[in-house]
Amino acid sequence: MVAFNRTTLEEVIKKRFFFAPSFQIYGGVAGLYDYGPAGCALQANILDLWRRHFVLEEDMLEMDGSIMTPATVLKTSGHVDKFTDWMVTDTINGEIFRADHLVETVLEKRLNEDKQARLAELEGTNVVASKDKKKKNKIKPVKLDENMKAEYENILAKTGNDLSKPVEFNLMFESNIGPTGQLKGYLRPETAQGQFLNFKRFLEFNNDKMPFASASIGRSFRNEISPRSGLLRVREFTMAEIEHYVDPNNKDHPRFDEVKDIKLHLLPQNIQVEGKTNPIEISIGEAVEKKIVDNQTLGYFLARIHLFLIRLGIKNERLRFRQHMPNEMAHYACDCWDAEIQSSYGWIECVGCADRSAYDLTVHSNRTKEKLVVRENLSEPLVYEKTVLEINKKVFGPKLRQNAKAVEDYLFRLDEEQLKALKKALEVGNGKTTVPGTDGKEYEVFSEFFNIERQTITEYVREYTPNVIEPSFGIGRILYSLIEHVFWVREDDEQRAVLSFPPRVSPFKCLLVPLSNNPAFSDLVRDLSARLRKLSIAIKVDDSSNSIGRRYSRNDELGTPFAITIDFQSVNDNTVTLRERDTTKQIREKVDTILQVLKNLTEEEITWDEVMTKYPVFVQQELDS
Repeated sequence: MVAFNRTTLEEVIKKRFFFAPSFQIYGGVAGLYDYGPAGCALQANILDLWRRHFVLEEDMLEMDGSIMTPATVLKTSGHVDKFTDWMVTDTINGEIFRADHLVETVLEKRLNEDKQARLAELEGTNVVASKDKKKKNKIKPVKLDENMKAEYENILAKTGNDLSKPVEFNLMFESNIGPTGQLKGYLRPETAQGQFLNFKRFLEFNNDKMPFASASIGRSFRNEISPRSGLLRVREFTMAEIEHYVDPNNKDHPRFDEVKDIKLHLLPQNIQVEGKTNPIEISIGEAVEKKIVDNQTLGYFLARIHLFLIRLGIKNERLRFRQHMPNEMAHYACDCWDAEIQSSYGWIECVGCADRSAYDLTVHSNRTKEKLVVRENLSEPLVYEKTVLEINKKVFGPKLRQNAKAVEDYLFRLDEEQLKALKKALEVGNGKTTVPGTDGKEYEVFSEFFNIERQTITEYVREYTPNVIEPSFGIGRILYSLIEHVFWVREDDEQRAVLSFPPRVSPFKCLLVPLSNNPAFSDLVRDLSARLRKLSIAIKVDDSSNSIGRRYSRNDELGTPFAITIDFQSVNDNTVTLRERDTTKQIREKVDTILQVLKNLTEEEITWDEVMTKYPVFVQQELDS
């Protein structure tokens, strides 16, 4: 097989219009892409398989939420304050860079130079200097000192110009809702928040049964500082997200036994700490048992994500799950893993799978005072001691007046330890102290305002806020990675590229190709087209004047797995040939037989190898393109 060449692949993507930069005839806008017929069909098939694999198999509750989101929602979720990247500006030409990308570029450049220097030293040859286009002089690769891994200070290597100090930049697209401009909003950066806000409706729809999952597919937007690498870092993209709600005291999964023996390539924290990047291969059952993965439900979804990506056509040896390090994990997360797919751009995060604990439901509940909880009847009452606060309404309201609600809201947010501290503060202060209200002001309170004491609580109903396990899929990244993984070029002709999509996800399932545009073929072409569409098999008819070989070749570039050829023998005996894309082998049978075989192949009920054992190979020299 010919070595992978990204330039060749990009030419195929462009020529076959899988996707292309948006508004290109106007100069384009970085990070925005249009999907052509092949790209649209490929994305639709990926999403269809995603729905079948997750929503249907897991009995998930799907919703379609609003893209425009009020600012207050994203303020509560933390996106307004924390959804940022650092950027720097070239002080000479005004060019803007994402700070971490700039550092990565410099480090990669220096490591490459170090590699060149070490290779030259090993071979006993002179190091060849390379020309820097920016600085217009030659730069000789330098071998780095072993102790200089942390000494990459010269971030000017990218432009040669001075840079501004890094500043934070919020990645959300800001807008206004309504004509007055008073209701601020943002284009959503994820689909998750709409699912959290509808938790009560989901729970009721599910007859108050736990655990369960919601799901959503839709567009999300991130105002990337420096979009790059095609579909891998864009400003508008499709996400598919799952929110699996689980009891925080029991994160076992009822179907975990179905996946426990599946082996994954895991890159846990302890290996990364050692500076290594080679994953371990381990069954997900063993990984959960050894607490490499925090719990069964998280492990279950890692295995299911693995199965989904492999079924799409992602190569197992180029797929790994990397655990987030403590310094990159969200403060509320119990555990988080990224499904990373290796492409010519390196290892790229394509799916995130996090245990978000109860963070999202808790912050939205606190902000709105809406109880986003599960109520569970207990078979036996739960009896325990607890420090509680009871307000003396006869004194509290009349004394604090219009400020009573701000103080009351603050008091009812206090946990047990905070209540004990408040009681002690009143004792030390001879019956008075100050507390902050939820409005940010300080208020003086007295011991007669409320009573804090230890009480025996008897509960017949358990009330809890669920934890959330969230698998989040970047569909564009998966789509591009898949294209790379299935792309190859025939050894006998480097001009003949192939995309070996599995039949289920290929944009078109079958090419219908008459030998020529002879009118004798017209009726059979019409009849076969109608019958194939009735079977829900996506087809392309190519009755152009090009040779059969050329027509096969350009549909190999579209990833079309099968081709039916109609010739003069077809008109006489109602037989046609069925060609398979990767092997180029063919069988010849009656039309009814071919259609049934094709239906079974496209639904992946049989394989081409199995077809080859059942039907004789039709031996015919494939015509030159």
